[in-house]
Amino acid sequence: MLPLRDNIPSRHKPYVMWTLLGINVIVFLLFVGLSPAQEFKLFHLLGVVPARFFHPEWAMWQGYPENAWLPLFSHMFLHSGWLHLIVNMWTLWIFGDNVEDVMGPVRFPIFYLLCGLCALGVHMVTSPNSTVPVVGASGAIAGVMGAYFFLYPHAKVVTFLPVLIIPFVFELPAVFYLGAWFLTQVFSGMLAPAGGGGVAWWAHIGGFVAGMLLLRFFRDDSRCYYCYRSESFKEWK
Repeated sequence: MLPLRDNIPSRHKPYVMWTLLGINVIVFLLFVGLSPAQEFKLFHLLGVVPARFFHPEWAMWQGYPENAWLPLFSHMFLHSGWLHLIVNMWTLWIFGDNVEDVMGPVRFPIFYLLCGLCALGVHMVTSPNSTVPVVGASGAIAGVMGAYFFLYPHAKVVTFLPVLIIPFVFELPAVFYLGAWFLTQVFSGMLAPAGGGGVAWWAHIGGFVAGMLLLRFFRDDSRCYYCYRSESFKEWK
């Protein structure tokens, strides 16, 4: 399922969300056209390879640099292809503005990065021996979705679902759309082979849960204009 739009308006311009979108797109364009060997090297240097942290002797033997803090953040701004980038940025575009609306331009980027780090931590704990680099913003964006789940369960999400060659477009309550998305990640993570089969399912799960848990520390109730049970929401509804 792909979200097309939601029905929650924003009171403030989502400058941080636009900045995150811009950085991700620029970084991707900077590295378009790399050869497979160059891309392999880039992802292993700036992406996160769990075995690099859990098996330092192996990492040293493989030639990884000793300073490993940069990939913890840089991996969130790398994407493996156009589809990976577009799906992530589109999802951030749908849900990020309303979450930034509640947190403001200072708290939101901190929240976003923390969710990305939590997502990465869950992936590393569940796949400590993986030598496949983790790249992508999906863990951080999952955190945004987790916050949205608590803030706007009453929202409506217009959803696109292709069935064979027939496209279906329909409206779902956000609580059902995001709940179904989360359960899909859980079932996929449980059924996937060790290492996730190319998708960091447990990073998505960790990011989503982190977003729900961290929300209380980052929300600003004075900016909660359309949150569930808020006075502004009752008037707007």
